[in-house]
Amino acid sequence: MLKRIVMAAMLMGGAAVSAVAVQHRLVEQEVVAHVLQPQQVDATPERIRQLKLPTGFQIAKFAEGLGKPRILAVADDGALYVTRREPGDVLVLRDTNGDGRADEQRVAVRRPMLHGLALDGRRAFFVGTTDVFAADIQSDGTFANISRLVHDLPVAGQHADRTIAVGPDKDLYLSVGSTCNACDESSPENAAIVRMSRDGQSREIIASGLRNTIGFAWQPDTHELYGMDNGIDFLGDEVQPEELNHIERGKQYGWPYVYADGRINPQHSQPPGEVTPEEWAAWSTAPVLTYTAHSAPMQMLFYQGGQFPAEYRGDAFVAMRGSWNRRPPSGYEVVRIRFEHGRPSRIEPFLSGFLTAGAQPEIFGRPVGLAVAKDGALFVSDDTNGVIYRVTHSAPMTTTEARPARQIAGAIATSGAAPGRTDGSIAIARAETRAGAALSVTSPAFHAGQGIPEPFTAYGENFSPALSWSGAPAGTKSFAVIVEDPDARQPNPYVHWIVYGIPPATTLLHESIPTLRRLSDPKGALQGRNSRGSVGYVGSKPPEGDPLHHYHFEVFALDIVGPGEPGIDRETLLRTMQGHVLARGEIVGTFQRARR
Repeated sequence: MLKRIVMAAMLMGGAAVSAVAVQHRLVEQEVVAHVLQPQQVDATPERIRQLKLPTGFQIAKFAEGLGKPRILAVADDGALYVTRREPGDVLVLRDTNGDGRADEQRVAVRRPMLHGLALDGRRAFFVGTTDVFAADIQSDGTFANISRLVHDLPVAGQHADRTIAVGPDKDLYLSVGSTCNACDESSPENAAIVRMSRDGQSREIIASGLRNTIGFAWQPDTHELYGMDNGIDFLGDEVQPEELNHIERGKQYGWPYVYADGRINPQHSQPPGEVTPEEWAAWSTAPVLTYTAHSAPMQMLFYQGGQFPAEYRGDAFVAMRGSWNRRPPSGYEVVRIRFEHGRPSRIEPFLSGFLTAGAQPEIFGRPVGLAVAKDGALFVSDDTNGVIYRVTHSAPMTTTEARPARQIAGAIATSGAAPGRTDGSIAIARAETRAGAALSVTSPAFHAGQGIPEPFTAYGENFSPALSWSGAPAGTKSFAVIVEDPDARQPNPYVHWIVYGIPPATTLLHESIPTLRRLSDPKGALQGRNSRGSVGYVGSKPPEGDPLHHYHFEVFALDIVGPGEPGIDRETLLRTMQGHVLARGEIVGTFQRARR
């Protein structure tokens, strides 16, 4: 593929021209981009009086002099928590006399590069760049009994700020941003939403192709997950618009190859492997709403308080930190996402006026964090002037109590974000794969019933071992491979690898198959979604000290070519295979990680 990009940018303006050859077509596109950062000024009383809110709302400072406050959360006792990256701490603020201003402040915890924070009763969960922590909340608001749940999130690049939330299913959800503006990531957990157990022992990628979805939350009536994604820079003043995505398990959302309604990114247009940009666009999920490009969405929440008018409950708020890659500037506001019958209908400004227009635009606030107080007021953090604001309504809805989200097991399933059904049976034992003939399956990496060498595990190099088979009957049109661990705790069985559409003349998968959706060797074979939530092989990683785990490398001869779309899960493949399995066989290897 021929690709030539020339980029230029100046303080107040610049231009870029891209020429990209795609599928033997020369596509030339002129991109005009600007770098423009408004001048920061103080948040004086006069400027605060210029802020714009709907009729009946007021705004005032709740706390100031905080440096760069970021993510906000409110505890059950009404205390307000805020993270600060650069000192690496979480502050707890209280209004002890009820005058609407914080008069008590202390440090709850210190850890390097803290950013994301979520509270669940008396438990706190907070995240840095690569680490996730849990702690108990003490009576004075400080954190105690701190434990590290995860230490191996991907090393960050451009987007190091992770966010965390507790889902309606009580699992933890993490947003892990991309390392770049647009690139091929080395870790599938970058540019993704990751779900993990509360003890950190298991985690799964539930959605990918999300450049940097800092703000995400669940609609309280439908329990469906929505997130605002930060668009690609240097595609122009109006491109890429910020995206509101309905986040569903197993779906990808386009980045870095396509954006918006399937438009191809001219600066990074070729997906890896045997995949065209048009195919990637067809396999991607489009946003449900978009907003002004480069507005920089940050924390997001659904309003469930009792102070604002009833029409606000069930709608979402998003803090827009503001642009640096657009002329005129955009963002520097809090927007409201209106929902009708549980579905988003439009995005509109709610709190604006931090930005003054003109030849030399000025700002006195960049909204980042949002939280709803116990009395229904809305907290907004500004990480430039170190202020947390409190937005109130002049006629509190005293007859309407705050409506808590229903806490129901498996609530995420309504939006497809719960794990697929598993019954503990491996594929070769399922009714869908019954067959009269047997295949002989071997591997040069290990003998049947013997240990799998560490390079083929996630503790080692994470290489897929070579696999071969024989004995396919006449009429075989394709092969499928499924690798599973029935000794895993959750999910059970744990799926490590799915390959299908393997040509009938192929009887060997070589070592270290790349993690691509469509393979060139064997040509045309497709890879499915493992239990990690990524595509391709993921090596075994049983917890240290676990008993011996058994890994079933299963091969199936089919009388059909199989599904034509990559990235499907085990259950989808098994449904397709039912009634079409001519022969099957397996080799079982073992692995155990001793305590060190």
